[in-house]
Amino acid sequence: MRDAVIVEAVRTPVAKGKPGGAYADIHPVDLHAHVLRAAVDRLGLDPAEVDDVIGGTVGQVGEQSTNNTRLAVLAAGFPESVPGTTVDRQCGSSQQALSFAAQGVAAGAYDIVIASGMESMSRVPIGSSALAGGTRAFVGGPAVAARYPGGLVPQGVSAELIARRWGLTRVQLDEFAATSHQRAAEAWKQGRFAEQIVPMAGLETDETIRPGTTVETLAGLRTAFADERWEQRFGAIDWKVTAGNSSPVNDGAAALVVTTSEIARQRGWRPRARVHTATAVGDDPILMLTGIIPATAKVLARAGLTLADIDAFEVNEAFSSVVLAWLAETGADPAKVNMDGGAIAIGHPLGASGARLATTLLGVLDRTGGRYGLQTMCEAGGTANATVIERLG
Repeated sequence: MRDAVIVEAVRTPVAKGKPGGAYADIHPVDLHAHVLRAAVDRLGLDPAEVDDVIGGTVGQVGEQSTNNTRLAVLAAGFPESVPGTTVDRQCGSSQQALSFAAQGVAAGAYDIVIASGMESMSRVPIGSSALAGGTRAFVGGPAVAARYPGGLVPQGVSAELIARRWGLTRVQLDEFAATSHQRAAEAWKQGRFAEQIVPMAGLETDETIRPGTTVETLAGLRTAFADERWEQRFGAIDWKVTAGNSSPVNDGAAALVVTTSEIARQRGWRPRARVHTATAVGDDPILMLTGIIPATAKVLARAGLTLADIDAFEVNEAFSSVVLAWLAETGADPAKVNMDGGAIAIGHPLGASGARLATTLLGVLDRTGGRYGLQTMCEAGGTANATVIERLG
């Protein structure tokens, strides 16, 4: 069986996903196209040789609808013969795109494929896909409503339930968030992101990193999801999730080029890492964000590795409580987790985040000389992706 290796990985700086953000005036398709062009240009790759582009986007509505990946292929100036498809595994969409790309290459369906992701939350706000006639609708249908009589809950409420179950304090959540900002700021200061970044619209650094963030400043923020209706359903909640210990809303895009090591060698490309093992799991859709725990166990078992074999982890920081619960359950070394900061600081442009994590993880492994990296992503609806990559020389 053929292998699947990543030979290029690029991302835009992550922008604020609201009016006034650096990309607020850029059409989502053009945002996506920017990283596609950059990926092939860096390799000197004729885009006509790309067998497919698999892109992830969460808000597939409005300007991000109608298979925006195919439209991005055209906007990037690729030949019309290059196809593109858009996948939705919620926040793990572009991580799933990478899995599909690697599977296709390993199976022989593709020789060269791009896995990418994009989200413009300034132009297509979070939750837009669930709006019907201007009113938020329950999109699950009567069978799902019957199975979960109280209905599914907002992710912020899930984050609160996780904090309660794992006994996490407000100080712990804020300490984790402050560390994310400090690590990301230091990574930029040390030039660790420079190689992976393709500036756009004058933005050269991630827009939501706040170097001066401290536990004391975060302590002054009010809780974001407190509502007595949830206490009526779940019992008393000591509300502690705030905008400061949650990921912000963002715009951004990222892309990775996947091929075989043999093709890479023939082309003179450096195989940066092999996609070793990838998996996805389902979990409780009410807690929703805990799927990363069984996903980590499953991907390690399939890879034939243990936690001790992993040199670097990227665990998406949707909320501090999610990563802290994962740490408590896995026993992973916090010093190896999100070493260059995470989504609380860098940002979480939904559909782009899986590809952004992979791009960051590649950089960490290159810098530290580590062999194995593991990334995992919690997702709306109670699913999660986990992927192990192996750095190659």
